[in-house]
Amino acid sequence: MTTIALDAMGGDHAPRAEVEGAIMAARELDVRVLLVGIEATVRQELNRHRYRAPSIDVVNATEVITMRDSPSQAFRRKKDSSLHVAARLVHDGKADALVSAGNTGAAMTVARFVLGTLPSVDRPALAAAFPNMKEKVSVILDVGANVDSKPAQIEQFAVMGEIYYRTIFGVRKPRVALLSIGEEEMKGNELTREATSRLKQTSLNFMGNVEGRDVFRGNVDVIVCDGFIGNIALKISEGLVEHIGGMLKKAIKSSLRSQLGYALSKRAFDDFRKRTDYSEYGGAPLLGVRGITIIGHGRSNPNAIKNAIRVATELCRSRVNEKIEQELSAVTAATAHAGRG
Repeated sequence: MTTIALDAMGGDHAPRAEVEGAIMAARELDVRVLLVGIEATVRQELNRHRYRAPSIDVVNATEVITMRDSPSQAFRRKKDSSLHVAARLVHDGKADALVSAGNTGAAMTVARFVLGTLPSVDRPALAAAFPNMKEKVSVILDVGANVDSKPAQIEQFAVMGEIYYRTIFGVRKPRVALLSIGEEEMKGNELTREATSRLKQTSLNFMGNVEGRDVFRGNVDVIVCDGFIGNIALKISEGLVEHIGGMLKKAIKSSLRSQLGYALSKRAFDDFRKRTDYSEYGGAPLLGVRGITIIGHGRSNPNAIKNAIRVATELCRSRVNEKIEQELSAVTAATAHAGRG
């Protein structure tokens, strides 16, 4: 049985959402969850659900990293935080994966320095799922783990993203593209031009460059970019979804005719809401660290926590880290051989 160390104190609604999400996961998935946090607080929430099962246990931590904490200071000063303790459980082999909906910067810092990176990985990358017009999902990485990236790191992001997409979405040969300001190879900056050149030489199904407007079209499956750009794309997309949702609600309430139209189209609206609901995708995997790490949205509800645990479990069972290490080693060897040639 896969064991997940869940930071029970991290999210905006902790530990309520984390405990309820863990219970949902234990009931629906063949998984064991270790709820890591202030033991008395977590057990009180667990008792409220009157849930008793050996698949859920509580591990005590005496400190909590808040959303206001500086990631670097929290890493140094709060060594017994729920996030630290959960990461050490993975490091020590007592859990297979770490899930947190807490401070994203702190979660990435703790994962990187407590768990370490895979031998062939220069820098880990955060991958996020974007629903597209083909009623499928596109994945963008990096969406914030790195501010500045080198072409070789972009190449690694592409390999890791392709493996992740293959594993989670079952596509045999995902289409990979680079996010730039134009489809033409000569457009973009020095980073994108050199990254394009490197990606063309890999065995990936590289489709070339795509623009920002292509993110939601579904013509490619994996889109790679620098973490600075990726994070902006992610935040703009989240804001746009909220804005459209608010506009729809306002329009529906504007008249009796609009309310009647909504009643007749409720099924379509519900489908749209589900397609754009972040909780359905669980969280973003931090690819390239030694232990599987899923970082959820701070506002994660129980459904998001359950799905983050599901994704973590799928990545563990598919041995995604072994695949990343194997394929990145091959890329490194091929690059070295080409350089000697």
